[in-house]
Amino acid sequence: MGADRNKLLLPVAKKPVLAWTFYAAQAAESISWIGIVGQPKDKTLIMSSLKKIEKPVFWINGGSTRQESVQLGLAGLPIEAKKVLIHDGARCLAEPELFDQCAAVVDQGDAVIAAHRVTDTIKRVDADGVIAGTTDREGLWAAQTPQGFSVDQLRKGHAQAVANGWNVTDDASLYERLGWPVRVLEAPSSNIKVTTRFDLIVAEAVLAIRATA
Repeated sequence: MGADRNKLLLPVAKKPVLAWTFYAAQAAESISWIGIVGQPKDKTLIMSSLKKIEKPVFWINGGSTRQESVQLGLAGLPIEAKKVLIHDGARCLAEPELFDQCAAVVDQGDAVIAAHRVTDTIKRVDADGVIAGTTDREGLWAAQTPQGFSVDQLRKGHAQAVANGWNVTDDASLYERLGWPVRVLEAPSSNIKVTTRFDLIVAEAVLAIRATA
């Protein structure tokens, strides 16, 4: 992003990126408690940027990796929590319905991730930047969030990851290593992760359309 601050604090449609994510989570009927996992240096600015707080919201200091941050987030959950949705703050276009749809799958006893079918032609490229082959995109999905799990099972999975020294990029990958099934729920194409300046422009445009719908 090349920004002078955490990208979650960058403005989009006159609010910080994270604010849009937060309001969608607040509006989801399935969510009763929200934990924001982040770096201590960002706590004051992030928490002060959130308005209209209607559900319990708690700050949790994150770790040096996504995996560590999820572990700390799990440790910070209310003692009565049985199910959890994990979501990237930068996916600010997620709508309340997507959270609720993922939660419904978890309520049925399954782990789930929001994902999107791969539509581009995927090329394998060697170290010299030369195409080494084309991957059949049939059955390929791009993993996104929310990702939903049983709290107890996810904690057991992370305990095994620590014991075995595994480093995973998301919790679905952890379940794959353990041979535990994870369902895929197709997310709308708008469920992008804000990573570049162009993504901010896209997010602003989508939010403007929603505001007039």
